[in-house]
Amino acid sequence: MKKLTTISFLLLALVCTNHISAQKFSGLDKSPMDMTAFPSSYKIADKAVRVTYSRPQLKGRSVSELSPAGEVWRTGANEAVEITFYKDANVGGTDIKAGTYSLFTIPNKEVWTVILNKNLNQWGAYSYDESADVARVKADVTIVEDESLEAFSMAFKEVEGGTHLVMAWGTVRVSLPIMF
Repeated sequence: MKKLTTISFLLLALVCTNHISAQKFSGLDKSPMDMTAFPSSYKIADKAVRVTYSRPQLKGRSVSELSPAGEVWRTGANEAVEITFYKDANVGGTDIKAGTYSLFTIPNKEVWTVILNKNLNQWGAYSYDESADVARVKADVTIVEDESLEAFSMAFKEVEGGTHLVMAWGTVRVSLPIMF
């Protein structure tokens, strides 16, 4: 009986091993997912906010070509950006309750409109629904001629009285004030 159990187990293990080794995996994502949080130190577990987004590359194209002025943009690549506030916050002058929101933008030359939307798990901005907007706020644009970023990037920057979510691509820098 013990021999039969051992042989059965070995056969099952062999079948499972063949099945696992036959698994197909996709290649590396061309616009990898990334995350930034505030406070940014890994030593601080009590985060106030976290942003999950994908990082498209310019690859010889312009920012205005990939994120056209006046149009709702997914603010990165692939899935719509998701921003989670672990605490109530004031975003660009608008009070926001703790929770998770999709983040879209409408790029323009001097000011971008940042949109927080209650519909989650969206691919790009294809199913964007304005009626689900929680807030639309303005974020200032700065052009930094001496430093161009190939990959779209987001980071939090501490400033007097709060923090800013800085979105950067090419020479464009967009700064969204957030207070907790």
